[in-house]
Amino acid sequence: MVSTINPSIKIIAIVIPGLVLSLAFDILTPLVFLVFLLVVTFLFSGINLKKWFMFFIPLSLFSLGLAWTSMLHTDEKYAGGELLVHFWWIEITTGSLQVGISLALRSMCFIALTLLFALTTDATKLMLSLMQQLKLPPKLTYGILAGYRFLPLFKHELDLLRQAHQVRGVSRTKGVKGRVQRLKRYMIPLLANAIRKSERVANAMESKGFTGSRNRTHYHDIRVQKRDWVFLASMVSALALAFYLSYTLGYLNIFGRTF
Repeated sequence: MVSTINPSIKIIAIVIPGLVLSLAFDILTPLVFLVFLLVVTFLFSGINLKKWFMFFIPLSLFSLGLAWTSMLHTDEKYAGGELLVHFWWIEITTGSLQVGISLALRSMCFIALTLLFALTTDATKLMLSLMQQLKLPPKLTYGILAGYRFLPLFKHELDLLRQAHQVRGVSRTKGVKGRVQRLKRYMIPLLANAIRKSERVANAMESKGFTGSRNRTHYHDIRVQKRDWVFLASMVSALALAFYLSYTLGYLNIFGRTF
């Protein structure tokens, strides 16, 4: 399962295809890689598909809108080919159509990569892996982790504040002015509680010997195993295969240059 992959290796396996895929302006390359990502997501990730589609569909609609805009305003370098549509000021050629579809497919690949990482990675393991494998400073990683853990608490405290205001009959003025006033009433108590909690966490970490030094032992030892390298190799190989198929079939296009 993808959820068992070392988070640092998973980051590398996500970032490399994302960067390299941005060079391809043809349709076949991102399409082949998108099919591979869907296979990995549906068969080997363990992600709840309903949850995945709840994120993927809205973001894909946004990418389609972005592709439509790109299709209408394609640079002259990429807008060559036969004229397909001419209506008022709208002109769509085979070149602009290819750029638009390619952009949509690349955007979907980026979305699938992001969801594959976000929905299969535990925040605590991610921070520990960044500290142990990528050698990030412990002060930074533990600070990010503490802030992440505080988010649900802030939501709970905000709900309590709203309920307390309702019980005490605090007026809820409508409109923008009312929203600003409610924001002010909520901000001060939340900020005060955040300061108190951060001081408690800092004192607790200092009392347990946390100094921020890189030379430290870890209760949870995150290791890089053979399956992590297999996952990285499979992602890079699938990307290389997509480029190879596009090149072999004569579709490969990098920044407007066909190979």
